[in-house]
Amino acid sequence: MSPMNPMSPMRTGPPRRTRRGRDTARHAALGHNGTVRRLASPKVTIQTRVMLAILLVSCVALANSGALIWILGTQGVERGIDEQLRAERAQLRVLADDGLNPATGEPLTTPAMVVETYLRRTVLQPSESALGFLDGKATWTVPSQVRLRPEKDAELLAQIAPLVSGTESVIETVRTSQGTYRVLVVPVLEEGQPVATLVHVVDMDAATASLRRTMLLYTAAALISVALVAGLAWFAVDRLVRPIEELRRAAESIDERDLTSRVPVRGRDDLSALAETVNRMLDRVQRAIEGQRELLDDVGHELRTPITVIRGHLELIDPTDVADVRQTQELTLDELDRMGVLVNDLLLLAKSAQAGFVDPAPTDVAALTDQVLDKAQALGDRRWSLDARAEVVVLLDAARMTQAWLQLAANAVKYSEPDSPVSLGSQVEDGNLLLWVADRGIGIAPEELDTVRQRFGRSRTASQYAPGSGLGLSIVQNILSAHGGDLDIDSVLGEGSCFTLRIPLGLEDVPDPHPEEQTPP
Repeated sequence: MSPMNPMSPMRTGPPRRTRRGRDTARHAALGHNGTVRRLASPKVTIQTRVMLAILLVSCVALANSGALIWILGTQGVERGIDEQLRAERAQLRVLADDGLNPATGEPLTTPAMVVETYLRRTVLQPSESALGFLDGKATWTVPSQVRLRPEKDAELLAQIAPLVSGTESVIETVRTSQGTYRVLVVPVLEEGQPVATLVHVVDMDAATASLRRTMLLYTAAALISVALVAGLAWFAVDRLVRPIEELRRAAESIDERDLTSRVPVRGRDDLSALAETVNRMLDRVQRAIEGQRELLDDVGHELRTPITVIRGHLELIDPTDVADVRQTQELTLDELDRMGVLVNDLLLLAKSAQAGFVDPAPTDVAALTDQVLDKAQALGDRRWSLDARAEVVVLLDAARMTQAWLQLAANAVKYSEPDSPVSLGSQVEDGNLLLWVADRGIGIAPEELDTVRQRFGRSRTASQYAPGSGLGLSIVQNILSAHGGDLDIDSVLGEGSCFTLRIPLGLEDVPDPHPEEQTPP
């Protein structure tokens, strides 16, 4: 039977691009006026990218596993076939050495009788077959019920012809157009007799059929697994990236008209920490923008009146009247001085709401108390006294805290009578550092305690008693807020007030290592 000639493959190549195709592509990239248009690239979401990465990793892992299973499986099949062929070769040699037919006990006197007897006795699997050669010619074949017929594959016979003519036993792989074979060639030699050769053939394609079926099942299972991974991953990734989408929406919704949007915080993972960080950033943005608005409102509201007053007097001034000029000059300078104080307070208030306004450092509270008392005594003729002194070292900005403390002392002087008692002190209570100023001044009505905390907020009694801008307590509150503290007010109308700076102590706040060097209260 003549061997099958392989079909020559068709030659393929890239499609030729016609001039019309090039012109169409060129016009598609150009606008109607001949200008180049930038083609919009499709938007790929992070969820899609993560999904593609998961699927790619899953496919690569499954493909590598399948390849490893195939390689190990084929190697195992080949080892098993080689062991079987070596066993066949050993059995043939035993038969030749014994020289007796196991069935009849008759002697086997020639190599041809040995090979023929072995072929008759051998049991073949469906993927196996055998041939017997005498002097290089195929002489014996297996029964017709054996499916594998190597004698019909001319390419196989042509490739094993040199091996059959040799004198060495060989195990080799032979590939033909009809299949791949593992071939055992065993010559039986005896001096003076023609050479008889046994050829045992194993069809590798049939031997690996079970492995291929296993790989088909593995491929189907892998595809199902990839589909399941895709479904589960889509659900998991959707939950994973949902905070990122919420971050994006919150960032897009923030503008000058809406500063209240925040990102929901769920869980305690990295995305939750990111959401908290973004919320803190949005808090700072909100405070900054609201501070700008308040500053503009305050400047517009508070400076409009003195500017109107100055303009009105300048318009009505009589240049020929020296007294009128002098009076207008004094009034104008007084209004400008008030405007200067107001602008300085507004600037300080705006700075106090910004990050980095305070620079905390370890501070000896006892020494700070003595310094503030010394400075406060220069604010007015009052009977100053020290109530208590805290012997502790606290992490705070001494300069800003002195500023806030002296502001309370200045208010105590402003709203009390000369030679009235004013006391201050410091102590640690319930994990808080308390710094206070107490006076016997005009006091504040209970319903006005919230008013005095507001910007430009003043009680009715204070407005009648002394001039002021009403920004002092706002500045004090911002300094305390920067330290994480708050302002407590205890006041009785007509009897006096006690303003307390309450600052929480942290782990870094430690007792003074040398309390014996301080003067006891």
